[in-house]
Amino acid sequence: MEAVHPIWTGRPAAELALAMILSGTIGVFVVQSGLDPVDVVFWRCVFGSVFMGGWCLIRGMFHELTWRGSLLGVLCGVFIVISWIGLFTAYRLISIATATVVYHIQPFFVVLSGAVFLHERITRNQCVWMLAAFAGVAMASGVSASHISFGSSWILGMLVTLGSAMLYALTTLITKHMHGQRPQITVFWQTLTGIVMLAPFAGHAHLPPDAAWGWLIGIGVIHTGLCFVLMYAAYPRLTMPTIGSLTFIYPLVAILCDRLVYGHRLTPLQLCGAVLIAVSTLGARLGWRIPLRRQGGKKAPHVVRCSVWRDR
Repeated sequence: MEAVHPIWTGRPAAELALAMILSGTIGVFVVQSGLDPVDVVFWRCVFGSVFMGGWCLIRGMFHELTWRGSLLGVLCGVFIVISWIGLFTAYRLISIATATVVYHIQPFFVVLSGAVFLHERITRNQCVWMLAAFAGVAMASGVSASHISFGSSWILGMLVTLGSAMLYALTTLITKHMHGQRPQITVFWQTLTGIVMLAPFAGHAHLPPDAAWGWLIGIGVIHTGLCFVLMYAAYPRLTMPTIGSLTFIYPLVAILCDRLVYGHRLTPLQLCGAVLIAVSTLGARLGWRIPLRRQGGKKAPHVVRCSVWRDR
């Protein structure tokens, strides 16, 4: 059997952290491309499929295809593409900052799905660190009640964003069970599914301008091919709480990119939010303990366990 490249067998937490760091730069690529969001996702899937398809062909990975793995890969593609479209749609219904905050409730969906379906434990410390990271996202985004216009569009935008976050969590749950299929194959099926889904809606009358091609190729190769392979390789080897905590690296990098590339100055509150995200992510990952209330002179361990499936 072909030896797996070291990058896929290294420390899974480091792989996922790298994927989140790279993913946080996608906003710059999207803005610089100048295309409509649906067109960006379509070309993202095109170049992602070309890159991953070529990689799998050269490495002889298509000989390992199975019906189960292929169907799960297609299902992941359906979920993730709808999630992308839903998030982009929410940007137009509510503010980008508000949609970003609401979408990043998805780490909580990831952790809860792990508790319900995988019987993974959730400690009180992990819950506190994740809540702190989410608060950091809210602070760093600059969202406040004065910027929110409550109405039918706002309600629809909130529901669409929450649905997108849930679909992302489902994708994570599915890929965590795909031990027998290489992540490169999963990404290939995912992007190929995206092409089929978005082809009727993408603008084909005119090709993207020359200046956009480099950004689109980068989105397809880096943010889709490389990032999703790193994520899908790491998911089966990490617990859901760890996955959820490392996911908060994404908005932190996005905020920093916005500052460095476009010069958008951060307010003191936003800076505090960025620091809170970083500290909370490290706290969850490194297992920093938060002093809990003592009962009878001893710290009371608090673990949440929930499962709809019993171990066999």
